[in-house]
Amino acid sequence: MNNRIALFVTCLVDQIMPEVGVATVKVLRRTGFDVDFGYEITFPTAQTCCGQPFFNSGFRAEAINLAKRTIEVLEPYETIVLPSGSCTAMIRVEYAHMLEHEPDWCERAKRVGAKTFELSEFLVTHENVKREFLAQTSKITHHESRITYHDSCHMCRFLGLRDEPREVLTQAGCEIVEIDESDRCCGFGGLFSMRMPEVSRAMTEDKLRRAAETGAKTLVTADPGCLMQMRRVQGMGEREKRGEGEKEKGMELKHLAILLEELTR
Repeated sequence: MNNRIALFVTCLVDQIMPEVGVATVKVLRRTGFDVDFGYEITFPTAQTCCGQPFFNSGFRAEAINLAKRTIEVLEPYETIVLPSGSCTAMIRVEYAHMLEHEPDWCERAKRVGAKTFELSEFLVTHENVKREFLAQTSKITHHESRITYHDSCHMCRFLGLRDEPREVLTQAGCEIVEIDESDRCCGFGGLFSMRMPEVSRAMTEDKLRRAAETGAKTLVTADPGCLMQMRRVQGMGEREKRGEGEKEKGMELKHLAILLEELTR
């Protein structure tokens, strides 16, 4: 495999959680890879949104334009890695469906999709990468206390990635305590959280309650959208409790890349 990969950072990471992008780069470099950001070394000249918000909102033409742009940007690379299950699913699964009536573009979409990987998937499915990751984690002398893991909808249902994040977390020394119905939606669902905010919040509160019941100190997920939603609802609840005189904080919420970077320093 070519040791030069493209990191597709995603909109949420670029605009809201840049620390996740930094952590992803550090984890990848520790496995021996140089990381580039598309055609240009400096982000964000080449890559743009993958088009998922347009796609989910019914703006098909706009989504197709962004899909084609992304394909053109990523085609030169042997491997593309993302710190997001939902954006990985968009590129790997939805692009080919959107472009099925344009055979040439559809084939190009399939080729790009076949070399696009979510971070934890990349770390455990490529033998040489896995070997380097194991070498890094074997040096770990400190271990995270018990954690629990949230399966995002796109990652576990579209991509079938359930074991991969758990494998890298376990290898990094984490004790995982499973949430009851860990693959139940967190309530984000992109525009769903804005169109039906009350239902969305109730779903997130249920997820956070189930996570707290595990006794874990940290809830980890591999999708920035889920993390953003859970942090937002957790913050709303904490502010309301402070107004009632309560000061107890909820459990820590982390992206998988952040935790891996902390543990492999």
